[in-house]
Parts: sequence; structure tokens; C-alpha cells
Amino acid sequence: MNEYDVDATGRGEPERAEAAARALATRLQGRLIRPHNEQYDAARRVYNALHDRHPALIVQAAEVADVAATLAVARDTGLSLAVRGGGHSVAGYGTCDGGLVLDLGGLNDCRIDPEARTLRAGGGATWADLNRAAAVFGLATPGGIVSTTGIAGLTLGGGLGYLNRRFGLSCDNLIAADLVTAEGDCLTCREDANAELFWALRGGGGNFGVVIDFEYRLHEVPDILGGPTFYPLDGEVIRRYRERIGEAPETLGALLAITSGPPLPFLPEAWHGRPMVAVLSCWSGPEAEDAWVGEWLADLGEIVGQALQRMPYPVINTLFDELLPPGLHHYWKGCFSGPPSDEAIAVHLDFGARLPSAETATLLFPLDGACRRIEADATAFAYRDADFATALGPSWTDPADSERNIAWGRDYYHALRPHTDGGGYVNFMADDDGHRVTDNYRQHYDRLARLKARVDPGNLFRLNHNIPPAPPG
Repeated sequence: MNEYDVDATGRGEPERAEAAARALATRLQGRLIRPHNEQYDAARRVYNALHDRHPALIVQAAEVADVAATLAVARDTGLSLAVRGGGHSVAGYGTCDGGLVLDLGGLNDCRIDPEARTLRAGGGATWADLNRAAAVFGLATPGGIVSTTGIAGLTLGGGLGYLNRRFGLSCDNLIAADLVTAEGDCLTCREDANAELFWALRGGGGNFGVVIDFEYRLHEVPDILGGPTFYPLDGEVIRRYRERIGEAPETLGALLAITSGPPLPFLPEAWHGRPMVAVLSCWSGPEAEDAWVGEWLADLGEIVGQALQRMPYPVINTLFDELLPPGLHHYWKGCFSGPPSDEAIAVHLDFGARLPSAETATLLFPLDGACRRIEADATAFAYRDADFATALGPSWTDPADSERNIAWGRDYYHALRPHTDGGGYVNFMADDDGHRVTDNYRQHYDRLARLKARVDPGNLFRLNHNIPPAPPG
């Protein structure tokens, strides 16, 4: 048993919770919230309503000292510690039952250096915070596709989004990170300082500490041509996409989706609620070539509906916010693969034809272009050789439908896995059902475990896709 594993189940004992509350009451500038407080129910909720958990204590940090104080109390009392950035963890790692939640949401300031084209953002910032700050100067960095997602979890897991083919993953654009360790030390991590930790933070998840500040490289992206294009659920559309996306300019970010036709004006009513293929486009190339994008999309198959227009870059990351609001239930699975084989496409068509809810979507993120130009061992992200990251995303509103949706997601994942590279993107993994964490980190797992033994030997940071410390020797 590790030093801090006395409460590994997340079930805290009342005596330890009381001791932690007393210790924190005199040390925090931020807010300490307990179950009897009026704000408790709102403060305990996370994006994924599947995780309806009741922590003993919630710390809403107001400054870096609150982070160090919370870690010390969790370490000393043995309460389970959940670290929450944006609160979007599909696995529910931003909360726990009976333990201590460290909520970084108040640490969300963003500071731009437009001359250097860099941005520093607090660990509680969302992509909406970052995108708004950068867009003032016509700048951007690769981020997620839902604006309310936290920058921390997405970046530490790798970071998939629309700009990956052109500029790489979110973690590839990370210049530096300020980290508070299990022992309360505050370390600046970059290529020339704490380099091994900096390597691990780019793909190794939240295993090594609490990142309180991220510094990113920015790129000129003032506006884009973006939006969804819908096709019938047809394997030929997927095959044409498979063949042509790798040949397209890297300025074309184009994600493939299998989802229900939305009840929106650009789609004929006869297609509302029917399983469809969609391509979500983000063209960051010159406006003079916008017509080429339309031709490229038309060449994939019969277009049933399309909402393609010029927009500021931040807008593309808000298009699905209303369709995927906080409070839905989510059970996602992920995998990496080469171009989807005909056998994999058959699996996608089978499960796509019987989507369990209107909110459910399967997404394929291409990983070519700039993602491939990073050396395989330059960061802890382990799948530089993959062509696609696939997200299987059951999402639903009624908790009574949970069993059916989860079964669909698990069956889909197990049917698809023989046609994949074995591991999955950690930010898409609702659990490790039939899937080992070692597969997700693959060739980097042993190196990450050795580093974990150095910086967090007691495994304080274990509510994540956990890498236990390597044994001595």
C-alpha cells in the first residue's frame, strides 16, 4: 500500500475530513465548501452527470498558496484528492466520494505577449478563456472542440482539436508549465528546466502534480472557414474521407463524425434524428481558396445539409456547446489506429445505424501533418505513428438510459478494438474496461512510472488514468 492509499476508494472517514477542514480553515484565501453549505450542490457538480459524487470538502482555490495548502492537507490526512480544472473529465476524475476536491476554476487568468506570440493561462482556464484572449490579436493555439473544456486536462493528455494537422497537438505547443508537486514544491518545467517533468506533462496526464500555469506558443489564425457538412450514413463517404484527408493541405482540419442529424434549419426535416456521416471542417488557409474546400467536401459524397461559413476561430469551438451542455451523461471510449480498414468501417456502420441517443457521436481525429513531425520520444504522447484517434461518445439525458448507452459504447469498443493499435487517448477513456493503462502510454509507460516514483512516490495524484510509482530498483 502506498503512503497515501489509506483512502484509495474515495471513501473518507469523518474524523479525517474534520481534521482536514480545521487545517484548511486557517490557511485558505479561497473558499472551503462542505456538505452543509448552501453552495455545496453547485460546487460538487461536474460536466459529466454520470458522476454524481459527494466529496467531504471542496476547496475553490483563489491563489497558488491555496493549492500548496490543499495538497499538504490531503497528504497529511490521507483523504483522496481530486484535482479539477475545467471539470470535463469523462471518467469523473474531477470529483470523488468522501474525499477532497481541489477546484482550480478561479485560477483562469490569461496573459498575452503579442510580440512573442505566447500566452500564459492559469490551470483553471477553459478553451473559451484562452481563445477569447488570443483572438484579440488574431492568434490561436490548438485546443479542443467544445469551448467549456478545461485547458489542463486536455493539454496534459495530448490535446486534440481542429488545428492539429497544421500546428500539432496542444501539448506540442506547450512552452512551459508551473507545477506544484505532492510535497508542495513549485517547479517551472520547460525544455531547459526540469526537462524530464516537462516531457511527462506532455501526454502523461495529471500523474505528476498540479499545473497552475501553462505557457503556449500562439499562431496567426484570425478567422477560418468552418462548420459541419452532412452526408447519408454510407461507407463510401468514410472510404473517400480516409483516402483524401492525408492528401489535403494541412490548413484543412476536418474531423469525421457519425451522429444523428440535428434539428437545425440547414438540414432537411426528413433527416432530423437519422444516423448520418458528418465532416466538421476548419479551413485556416487563405479565404481566396474557400471554394476549393467546398469542392473537396462535395467530392466525398452526396451532401444532404451544410452550414459552412467564415467565422472568427473561437466560434468554431462553440458550435457544439448547446448540443453538449453540462449535465448530460457520458460514457466515452477511445482508440488509435491507422486509416480505418474496410472491416473497421463495417463496425462503424453497424453501430452508427443504431445510435442510442440524439447526443451520441463517433469522432475521428486525423493525426498526420504537424503531429507526425514531432519525434516519437520527444513527449510522453505515445501514438505519433497513428493516423487517427477515434472517440466513441455515447451521451444521453435520462439516467434511466445509462445501462443501454454504456452497453452500446462497450460493445462498439470491443468490436472495433481488433482493428486498432491497442491503446486509447486518455481523455476519451471513461474507464479501463478491457483496456490497460499501460496500453495507453505504451512505450513510455516504464519511463513515466520511474519518474512518478521520484516526484510522487506515495501516489497522491492517483485519481486519473493512474501510473503507479515504479517499485524500487
